[in-house]
Amino acid sequence: MTAELVRGQNHTLPQTRLEIRVSAGTPVVAGATLGDERGTVRGIEWIAHPGSPQLPGLEVSQQAAAEHRLAVDLEALPTGAHRVTVLLALPVGVGGPVRFGAVPAPFVALTGLDGTEIASFTLTGLDAESAVNALELYRRQGVWKVRAVGQGYAGGLAAMLADQGVTEPAALAGTIQEAVTRGLARSVAPPPPRTPEGDRVRHATGSADHRATAPPPAPEPPEPLTDPAATGPAHTTQPHTTPGPAAAGPSAVGTSAGGPIDYAHPRRQHAAPPSPPPTAPPAQPGQPAQPVAGDATGWSMDERLYNQIWGMFEDLARAVAAYRSAVDFAESRMDQELDRALSDPRNRIGGAGDRAREAARAQRDELTSRAREALDRDLAQLAAEAAVVEPALPAAYAGWGNPVWHAHRIPMEIPMALRIGDLHLPERTDLRIPLLVRLPLERGIWVDSGRAASEAAALMDTDRLRRLAMETAVAHAARLLAVYPPGEFAVHVIDPAGSAAGPLAPLVEAGVLAGPPAAGPGGVASVLAHLTRRVDLVQMAVRARAADSLPPDLDTGEQLLVVNDFPHGFDDRAVTQLRYLADEGPTVGVHLLMVADREEASAYGPVLDPLWRSLLRITPVADSHLADPWVGHAWTYEPLTVPPGSRVLEQVLAAVAEARRAAGR
Repeated sequence: MTAELVRGQNHTLPQTRLEIRVSAGTPVVAGATLGDERGTVRGIEWIAHPGSPQLPGLEVSQQAAAEHRLAVDLEALPTGAHRVTVLLALPVGVGGPVRFGAVPAPFVALTGLDGTEIASFTLTGLDAESAVNALELYRRQGVWKVRAVGQGYAGGLAAMLADQGVTEPAALAGTIQEAVTRGLARSVAPPPPRTPEGDRVRHATGSADHRATAPPPAPEPPEPLTDPAATGPAHTTQPHTTPGPAAAGPSAVGTSAGGPIDYAHPRRQHAAPPSPPPTAPPAQPGQPAQPVAGDATGWSMDERLYNQIWGMFEDLARAVAAYRSAVDFAESRMDQELDRALSDPRNRIGGAGDRAREAARAQRDELTSRAREALDRDLAQLAAEAAVVEPALPAAYAGWGNPVWHAHRIPMEIPMALRIGDLHLPERTDLRIPLLVRLPLERGIWVDSGRAASEAAALMDTDRLRRLAMETAVAHAARLLAVYPPGEFAVHVIDPAGSAAGPLAPLVEAGVLAGPPAAGPGGVASVLAHLTRRVDLVQMAVRARAADSLPPDLDTGEQLLVVNDFPHGFDDRAVTQLRYLADEGPTVGVHLLMVADREEASAYGPVLDPLWRSLLRITPVADSHLADPWVGHAWTYEPLTVPPGSRVLEQVLAAVAEARRAAGR
């Protein structure tokens, strides 16, 4: 039975291999410190945090997230460690909340390896605090216990570390926050809150391969100039029975509550509900249900497919996390059993030692095999779902090879999202998850043209790589033009040396650019001044609530600035303007798509670090650099490519030009 703790209450732990689950409703930093008998932290080697996530017997998350799973093996802690303190802190300098009083009360649960909840604690009563000592595991007279603490610190992470006796706490807090910032820069932003019915709807009966999550609270009505992905829903999952410490979010066994599902969108409460989504035919006894495209919640089919794709993304991340955690546990358990068996000198020679080794390896292989079987079941289901979903995707979500692009018509309203590539993990490279970004774009995009971007890039000729990078940028610009209504999206190009004439030819020949590609210092200055003025005017109009006062010649549609070969052709003033557009532009409809090699901009030093962190980095060739927002796997990004010999890009741009002429734009 679960012990629901209140502040100051303790509870005896029935086992020593544990998982600590944190659900905060907003991205938080999770860490842990080890203390001796007096609770003193002996040094930084006794602190686990995103920059140094592993200690003997302890592992924490490598980035800020709304959910965390911390692995603890109390028997494997360093000698002299008598206390484990779990710390939570709000990340600083990323535009999120700065006090716990402004976010939902964090919830912490302590579970066994089988997912059985031992104790839980809700951290209520927090206000100005930005860091909190959530709970502690401590040893008293040879028995391990857990105590709910809930001690907050308005002074933040540094004050909390200082309270535990850490030397130079401010420097360590800065190191931790820098590691968090780096993690957020490479992380794919989570989707915005979904409808309150739940995130994935399943029409299966009794299959262990189907997942269910707790519904998040209903979202507030959207603000026109805010970031809808700044916070994401907290997901509650139930783990596999596969043994493993702290499986970082495995797929869960879920059942439907039964009865009809209400698809009324919370933001359209006065509209008639849409027809329910398609349902799968009844599953045969003992067989999983057949997947159906669009079986997630949502008002429209586009929204259902969007939520379904994100659900597949999350399911794959958590299933692989469960498998990797189980394999790590099996290896760790084998090592510990071998150490115990061979610590006796009598077992080091003769048959006893060999038998101990064989038994430990056999147990390791059995645990690994069971974990792989569970993963294969999840992968098979997801592969079947992907095979059904991919052909049903609208153009904005589809790859260039999808026939839907050949019949594409320029829409009258923008879609929810745009596909900018595919993601996969090494456990099954042919299972690709579409990488969707919300529209309007919430952050700029950086196409990395550097040879150090990946192994594939390192083996490629520099000129060829730069051309591929610019072709990638052109293809993304074309997709954006094709999914926006006529005249509501403009593309500007800066090509200081005119080196991108070849890749830019499709955009130039179709006549869909706002003007000729800007070349030379004068052209760079002119375009940047024009877009900077637009940002300033729109921001002033928004603050003054005087949108009608904008100049009549100001284009209020979305603007995309494509920059080739940065920083060539940029002086200090131009660099400052570019940073301004990257920071302030997205909130008022000015977006950045930059092709650059970071090494070539190294002369500017750390002044450009905020620019790189503000952009979503993608590559013109495959590269394992993106992290998911749930467990932080390193995903391999595959760029979208036009099939060899296809004229689909030219056809799409011709349709954009024709739609603009028809609309008088």
